[in-house]
Amino acid sequence: MNSRHFLNTQDWSRRELDALLDKARGFRQSRQGNDLHGKSIALLFFNPSMRTRTSFELGAHQLGGKAIVLAPGKDAWPIEFEIGTVMDGETEEHVAEVARVLGRYVDLIGVRAFPKFQDWSVDREDRVIQAFADYSPVPVINMETITHPCQELAHVMALQQHLGADLRRRKYVLTWTYHPKPLNTAVANSALQIATRYGMDVTLLCPNEEYLLDPRYMEFARRNVAETGGSLTVSHDIESAYRDADVVYAKSWGALPYFGRWDQEKPMRDAHRHFIVDEAKMALTRKALFSHCLPLRRNVKATDAVMDSASCIAIDEAENRLHVQKAVMVSLCETGNGD
Repeated sequence: MNSRHFLNTQDWSRRELDALLDKARGFRQSRQGNDLHGKSIALLFFNPSMRTRTSFELGAHQLGGKAIVLAPGKDAWPIEFEIGTVMDGETEEHVAEVARVLGRYVDLIGVRAFPKFQDWSVDREDRVIQAFADYSPVPVINMETITHPCQELAHVMALQQHLGADLRRRKYVLTWTYHPKPLNTAVANSALQIATRYGMDVTLLCPNEEYLLDPRYMEFARRNVAETGGSLTVSHDIESAYRDADVVYAKSWGALPYFGRWDQEKPMRDAHRHFIVDEAKMALTRKALFSHCLPLRRNVKATDAVMDSASCIAIDEAENRLHVQKAVMVSLCETGNGD
């Protein structure tokens, strides 16, 4: 298929990302419009959502478009993704038909599909959304799989609102935090990508090497640093990582070497509850901005005091999801029309 998809920001040039952000800032100033008049998007949620579903549905509506929400396996047929499978189990139809049929109905397809958390060598292939992209005759948007490109744009937009358009050489700390459950690495992968893409001095703070992100995203970050300036540092020392930071971005994720064996990882994770973002750590920074993609467990990932402080921009970032997703939808529809 020849459609332009929005699966990963690494597939888009810096100039193209800047154009999306400019368009998003326009939508922030004026929410209503006719940019998607007569257009439609199918939103497939294989996993739960609040901000993503609300912002995509509302964004399409505010611009005169129509969103159709589907939850395969619940209010739509379960879908098969493997080629050559004898479909005598739970799945009722193949993605080859689903993507092509939806592409006859709608102008865009959005997909939210988390990893299975059983085998990272399989999950890192991102087979669900890649299959939709392979078969769909219309553009496909990543609503979070093993990366979260819409969150990336919302995040950098919020940073630019508070720090100015030029983010180069700002010290940016991407810190692992404790969570009682092993979580997806998607937002961490994406934060690492976008911060290095915009020339920031990025420190990846995590308890030990077991919590390093997938080599693919570490390599993307190194490549971004080489192209845009800035730096990338891995640290396991809380105090030095936080010191003089301009931005602290918190996220919890599971240790990839223990993928699918979370009971074995749990003692190590439980031993690092002190990675919580609190007032003492933030006091080491240069009055840094704090943010998180949400949802956030208060007093587990970050304290009430940090979340309720003037430096917390998590709500601004969440609002920006609405604006950047409008920009993505409109841009992909324009591309699809040959404009």
